[in-house]
Amino acid sequence: MTRTEYSWLLPSAIAGPPDPELPGDRGRERPRRTVRDWVVDTVAFLFAAVIGLLAAEAGKQAGNAEVVVIADQLIGAAACCAVWLRRRWPVGLAAVLIAVGLVVPVAGGAMLVSLFSLAVHRPFRPVAVLGSLAVVCAVATAFVRPDPDPNVTALVNIVAGIVLVLLAIGWGMLVRSRRQLVVALRDRAHRAEAEAELRAQQAQRLAREAIAREMHDVLAHRLTLLSVHAGGLEFRPDAPPAEIARAAGVIRDSAHEALQDLREIIGVLRAPGEGDGDEGDRPQPTLATLGALVEESRRAGMRITLDNRVADPAATPAATGRTVYRIAQEGLTNARKHAPGAEVTVSLGGGPGDGLTVEVRNPAPAGAVTEVPGSGQGLIGLTERATLAGGSLEHGKTADGGFMVRSWLPWPS
Repeated sequence: MTRTEYSWLLPSAIAGPPDPELPGDRGRERPRRTVRDWVVDTVAFLFAAVIGLLAAEAGKQAGNAEVVVIADQLIGAAACCAVWLRRRWPVGLAAVLIAVGLVVPVAGGAMLVSLFSLAVHRPFRPVAVLGSLAVVCAVATAFVRPDPDPNVTALVNIVAGIVLVLLAIGWGMLVRSRRQLVVALRDRAHRAEAEAELRAQQAQRLAREAIAREMHDVLAHRLTLLSVHAGGLEFRPDAPPAEIARAAGVIRDSAHEALQDLREIIGVLRAPGEGDGDEGDRPQPTLATLGALVEESRRAGMRITLDNRVADPAATPAATGRTVYRIAQEGLTNARKHAPGAEVTVSLGGGPGDGLTVEVRNPAPAGAVTEVPGSGQGLIGLTERATLAGGSLEHGKTADGGFMVRSWLPWPS
C-alpha cells in the first residue's frame, strides 16, 4: 500500500520512505500466495483466534452485559479475519487494530499479529511510531477494560501488555533483519559474478588486442615484401630473367612464411590439443633469430648494417628478445615502405642489469617514393609492447631527414 493510499489513516511522517524491496514486502499488486504464505497466514489467523477466544471467555466470566460480550466477539472475529490482509496493508491494519484493541481485548491477538507484520514489511520509522502508540494503548487498556480477576492488578496488565507488544515488534524486526541479510548476500554474490564476468571479458579483450598486435607485427613484414617485389615486377616487366626469378622466389617464400605465421597466430585461439601438429608449434622469434631476419631482408634487396654488441644473444630473456625482434622487424618494414633503397642501420647493445637498447635508423630516401599502403598502427603497437615490457620507445625524424626508432628494454641481472 502506498503512502497516498493510507495517508488518511496516519500522518505522512509515519509512512516514511519505503526500504528497498525485500522478500515478503508486498504491495497491492502482489503475486499469488505461495504454499508457505498460506501456511504462515493460517498460523497467524489461528494465533489471533485463540487469543481472541481466551479474551472472550474472560469477558464472560467478568459478568459483562450480553450485548458487550456479543459485540466483543463480533469485533474480535472481524479483527481475526483482517489478519489475512496484513501483507497488503501492514501499516493501515496495525493502526486500526491498535485503536480497536484499546476497547476490545478480544482483538488483542490480531493486533499483535499486525504489529509483527508491520515490523517485517516496513522500515523502522513507521514501526517506531505505531509501536509507541501500541505501548500507550496497552497502558490505557488496563484502565479502560480492567482485568476481571481481582488478584491481577493494573500494573501487571500494563507490564504484560508492554512485553507482548515489544516481543511482537522485536520478533518482526529480527525476521526483517535476517531477510535483509539474505538479500544483501544474494546481491553481493550477483555483483561478484558480474564483476568476475566483466574481468573475464576484459581479459579476453586484452588478449584479442595482443593477438591483433602480434598479427600486425608478424604479417606486415611478410606482406610488405610481397607488395614491394610485386610492384617491381609490375613496373619492370623487361627486367633480366634472373632478377625476375629471384623476385618471384622472394614472393613465394614470403607468402609461405605469411601463411605459416597466420596459422601460428590462429593457433593461439584454439583449445589445447586442437593444433595442426608441428607447424602449429613453431618456436617464437628471439634475439638469436634477429640475424636471420636481417639476412632475409638483405635477400629481398635491402641494404642493412647490423651492429650487434650483445655478447650472448641466447641468454636474453625470451620476452625481451621477442620484443626486440618485433621492433627491428617493424623498423625494417617501415624503412622498406618509406625509404626504399636507403641503407638501414640496426644497432643493438646492452647486457644484464643495464637493459637492452635497439635502434633502427635510415636516412632520407633518394628520389621519388611509391608509397605502400599501411595501417599506421605499427609504431603505436610497438610503444604499447615496450611499455608493457617495462621499457620505453621513441621514434621520429632525424636531422638529415631520415627516420629513427629507438627502444630500451629492461634486462634483469
